[in-house]
Amino acid sequence: MAKLSIRDCLKQAEARLKHIENPNTSALILMAHVLNMPKTWLLAHPENTLDECQKEVFLGLVSRLSDGEPLPYLTGTQSFYGLDFKVSPAVLIPRPETELLVEEALSWLSKNPEAQTALDVGTGSGCIAISLLKNNESIKITALDISNETLKIASENAKSHQVSHCLDLVHSNLLSQFNGQTSLICANLPYIPSQTLQTLAVTEWEPALALDGGEDGLKLIRDLLSQSQKVLKAPGLILLEIEESTGEKALEAAKQAYPQASIALLRDLAGKNRLIRIEVPA
Repeated sequence: MAKLSIRDCLKQAEARLKHIENPNTSALILMAHVLNMPKTWLLAHPENTLDECQKEVFLGLVSRLSDGEPLPYLTGTQSFYGLDFKVSPAVLIPRPETELLVEEALSWLSKNPEAQTALDVGTGSGCIAISLLKNNESIKITALDISNETLKIASENAKSHQVSHCLDLVHSNLLSQFNGQTSLICANLPYIPSQTLQTLAVTEWEPALALDGGEDGLKLIRDLLSQSQKVLKAPGLILLEIEESTGEKALEAAKQAYPQASIALLRDLAGKNRLIRIEVPA
């Protein structure tokens, strides 16, 4: 059987993927993954050929992508805050909009150098905690998650980014296994209302445990707000990612839990309600 060039394989893939967003880029990413070569090399050597095994693997991945499987699960990696993270179907795929939480946390830490510790509740892949540690060398973080399988992925990411020495990974339902105090609490908890979740295609691939926020999407957020009152130091900051439609209810829940705090509802770059910011004064 005649070998196919990189150019020909990419053309086949792009035709198969024409119904998805950015088919050319997606095909190139899959090819780079299969051949373990940079995308720039592929573009510079389109005449190079794939052997039969490489071709089968590539076209198999293209077929799975065409059927809706997320690209990061196919390649096993996702970029977040300028870093590459290992992902698997056990963890939620990191989203660009969550970078707002990281930016807010880093900004606050730079203005409050006395803050030495932070919590990342529902850490998933560890992308929030690890991004903070890579950009602030003075803090130590405890990352908590209810899933042992998820914590294994976070541990691998911590090792690959060389931050294991300042990151403690704890198997915990919210703060149930944390007994200390901290200056900063970050959380990207499951926040999609159960009824809404049933209508979303994301549930076919990503773990429901990381998506389902209960009847109104705020169950876990309310529980964390309650538990955090014994944990948060003053001055302190809580950052909670939310689902767009729950903004006002989330804001009210925050005000009930912390009536003396400075509380704001922040929007992401798309103009959607994204983050509850709770700052407790000294």
